[in-house]
Amino acid sequence: MYRPARVPSTSRFLNPYVVCFIVVAGVVVLAVTIALLVYFLAFDQKSYFYRSSFELLNVEYNSQLNSPATQEYRTLSGRIESLITKTFKESNLRNQFIRAHVVKLRQDGSGVKADVVMKFRFTRNNNGASLKSRIQSILRQMLNNSGNLEMNPSTNITAITSEDTADLVIRECGAGPDLVTLSEQRIIGGTEAEEGGWPWQVSLRLNNAHHCGGSLISNMWILTAAHCFRSNSNPRQWIATFGISTRDPKLKNRVRSILIHDNYKSATHENDIALVMLEKSVTFTKDIHSVCLPAATQNSPPGSTAYVTGWGAREYSGPTVTELRQGQVRIISNDVCNAPYSYNGAILPGMLCAGLPQGGVDACQGDSGGPLVQEDSRRLWFLVGIVSWGEECGLPDKPGVYTRVTAYLDWIRQRTGI
Repeated sequence: MYRPARVPSTSRFLNPYVVCFIVVAGVVVLAVTIALLVYFLAFDQKSYFYRSSFELLNVEYNSQLNSPATQEYRTLSGRIESLITKTFKESNLRNQFIRAHVVKLRQDGSGVKADVVMKFRFTRNNNGASLKSRIQSILRQMLNNSGNLEMNPSTNITAITSEDTADLVIRECGAGPDLVTLSEQRIIGGTEAEEGGWPWQVSLRLNNAHHCGGSLISNMWILTAAHCFRSNSNPRQWIATFGISTRDPKLKNRVRSILIHDNYKSATHENDIALVMLEKSVTFTKDIHSVCLPAATQNSPPGSTAYVTGWGAREYSGPTVTELRQGQVRIISNDVCNAPYSYNGAILPGMLCAGLPQGGVDACQGDSGGPLVQEDSRRLWFLVGIVSWGEECGLPDKPGVYTRVTAYLDWIRQRTGI
């Protein structure tokens, strides 16, 4: 009798549900392992900051390099920053390099020395001495191939903390929060300001109530509008507060003196500018420091973006707010602003218009004296206008009118020495 082949019993194999469970568990374990590996390799990173000084061998120092507002300062600093950036982006540290910034150009004999801070991002398990050596090596290659910008190739670098970096950056004017931390490009959205977003903003308080805005232009001086003091110019009744909240300010400072422009005319709003001297100097922090004054030749072309900030009312005749607000506007030419349908010739050369043709974004009551600022190519902020006047708030074809700061630089310098 033939015997058929014996079929193995299925009881020797695992249950299909068990197999499925094992496979799924294995996939989950593998996914978690890969995720952790990716995290530690790509995301568990630490920022490293370095400081260096570059001796420029073929540039003579001149008075135009005293201020970051001048085109000469901006151009030279920009060339140095671009050269450093290009060098690292073409090196094996292209993914670790974040940013370089010239914090100061200073005189070195008859030449120029540039103080620079740089930011990198490495995984935490990197050796500090090794990183410094790699950065140093790349910098030396750059200095030997710097084209028509001759630099001393013996430059050394020093590792510094993020706090040291912030301290170096805020000693100079106009640093926004992205520059203080050497971060990527700042994105400004919404209408409520963040702490440290506009660190030069001041609240000028009369009898302890917010009355006007102002801008910190040094550790002792605030620039504001003359019309803020029409009802009371007694410095003993004014205080200045700093920080985004008027309810809970970060700092309070008494006022020593108030200097109103001698030719201020309230009827025409002409020369609507004043200076406030503080009783004590302000210690700069990442949240409180000065804005840059523009150069006399600095231009604010029509259509360019500017920002106005303050605690003013959100609508005409409304109450002021306690948390700082910001508005993005566009510069409007004096010719357009003087059109019959707009201000019909009331805009004088010492004034500047900014807003939106359709209205909706504007300064309002309580914003007077506050800043209108613009950012330059190196991401420094400059005070181009002082909130002065306007017809109601946010009306179409009735933009905000500001005191044009470039028209008063000599007056500011004569009274403050800045």
